[in-house]
Amino acid sequence: MTIGNRGFWGLGAAAIATTTVASAAVLGNAAPVQAQPAYGSYIGVGAAVGFTDDANNNGTNFSGVIAGRYRFLELPISIRAQALIFGGQTALVPTVSYDYPLNFQTDIYIGAGVSFPVGSGDPSPVGDRTAFVLQPGIDYALPNSNLVIFGNGIAAFNAYENGGGTAFSVQGGVGFQF
Repeated sequence: MTIGNRGFWGLGAAAIATTTVASAAVLGNAAPVQAQPAYGSYIGVGAAVGFTDDANNNGTNFSGVIAGRYRFLELPISIRAQALIFGGQTALVPTVSYDYPLNFQTDIYIGAGVSFPVGSGDPSPVGDRTAFVLQPGIDYALPNSNLVIFGNGIAAFNAYENGGGTAFSVQGGVGFQF
C-alpha cells in the first residue's frame, strides 16, 4: 500500500500519454485545409455592349467600362463597381457579390446593387434612371501574372424613363490585381 508519490506521477504520465494519443488521433483524422483562390482585388478597363433600348428606340449599344473589385479575404463577398463611360450617359453601378471559386484561377459570382445615371444624353447600356441591378459574372486570373480577365452581365430593372423596361448589357475587360 505504498502509493505515495509514484501513484501521483503515474497518474500524470497516464494523462500525458492519453492526451498525446488523443491529439494524434484527432490530427490524423483532420480534414485538409481548403486553399483560397490566388487572386483578389483588382481595377480594370474594358468594353460594354447594351442589348436594349427605351420606348423611343434610344439607347447606347457600346461604351467603355472601368471596373473595380475589392475582395474580403475571409468571406466569399466582394464589393464591385463599374463605370460605363464614353457612350450616351455615364452610369455608375456599385454591387455587392457572393463569390464562388471554381479553382485557383476562376471565380464565378452573383451580385446585386443599383445603377445610377450621371449626366444627360442617350441612355447608357444600363438605362437612364436609377434602377436595381443583378450582376452575374466571372473572373479569371491569368497564371503567373497580376492580370485578371473579367466578364459579367448587368440586368437593370425598370431602367428607362421612357418605357421603363429592363436594360441588359454585357461587360468584359482586363484588370490589374493588387
